[in-house]
Amino acid sequence: MKKLTSSESLITINHFKNVLESEGIACRIKNEHLGSIMGEMPFVEVWPELWVINDLDFDRAKQLIDTAIVEESPQRSWKCKKCGEENEGQFAACWNCGEPG
Repeated sequence: MKKLTSSESLITINHFKNVLESEGIACRIKNEHLGSIMGEMPFVEVWPELWVINDLDFDRAKQLIDTAIVEESPQRSWKCKKCGEENEGQFAACWNCGEPG
């Protein structure tokens, strides 16, 4: 068993687990319930961790996670044609007036 990644967000770790399992890669989450002791231990040590069960799957799992991160990253900022507001890339519609991007 080999540690693949950790994150302050259990949601992120569960998402990555779902990505891997959909590709047939067995994995396990550790530190899933340690958030309650944060402050008594360094916060990074209680973050949820994603572990790949079979070490031979590690490289493929890493590649899948890296691809998922790139695909979910915000695109370039854009300017609304209707109101001229600058919008961050993750918005599909203008946050100010609702005009689709």
